[in-house]
Amino acid sequence: MNGGVIEIGWLGLAGAAALILVNAAASVALKLGLGKKLAVASLRTVVQLLLLGYLLVPVFELGQPWLVAALGLVMIAIAARESLRRAERTYRHAWFDSFATLFVASSVTAIFGSAVLVGVEPFWLPRYFIPLLGMLLGNALNGISLGIDQSLRELDEGRGRIEARLALGATWWEAVRPAASGAIRNGMIPILNSMSVVGIVSIPGMMTGQLLGGTSPEQAARYQILILFMIAATVAMGTVGAVLLGVRRIFDDEHRLRVERILEG
Repeated sequence: MNGGVIEIGWLGLAGAAALILVNAAASVALKLGLGKKLAVASLRTVVQLLLLGYLLVPVFELGQPWLVAALGLVMIAIAARESLRRAERTYRHAWFDSFATLFVASSVTAIFGSAVLVGVEPFWLPRYFIPLLGMLLGNALNGISLGIDQSLRELDEGRGRIEARLALGATWWEAVRPAASGAIRNGMIPILNSMSVVGIVSIPGMMTGQLLGGTSPEQAARYQILILFMIAATVAMGTVGAVLLGVRRIFDDEHRLRVERILEG
């Protein structure tokens, strides 16, 4: 057997889809009420990934920087929307803050990783840049979602403590720093947990894909290490930026807490 890629046909995909029946059976047997969500999630998985696969063909073949930039902006915009859709609380202009944070964090890390760490020339070569950006966004949006949700919950439910600090002369940042720090920590914990068990409990997706594609285990491991460190940096930048921008918008220019600005997600 050679080390090339084994192509997966439609029959293989159908067989994989049949495995979802395990989830459906558990939902029915235990009355979990996940039938609709399971169906929607499965359908979105198929449609989105197939669409991405067909969309990337011309992007890879043409190799134009403007196409890569356009696709990257669309990915960031969708990631910003998804980061807020998962949060129970939000605020006005939250999408803009999330987009700006994701744009800066993911772009800086993806460009640095592609140009400096991997040494791709040009750095925007779609075969490298788009997958890197996608992995960074997928993890960063989770951190932002967790961070925003907890920070706004702390402001809402801990209003008394925060206003007490303000009454004693604290600035908005001094009053909210404990809540913001806890929210940032909450957003960063998932990627740190993943890094703690990687290679022992699980083989990450990128390394698995490279191994299946014929890459040597040593090189696959190096790529995965590089990606995990890039993801950790992006999650940190994204979570910190989103939480700080979010909590600042809940205070006015007079350093007064305005909980009415917090909206249901």
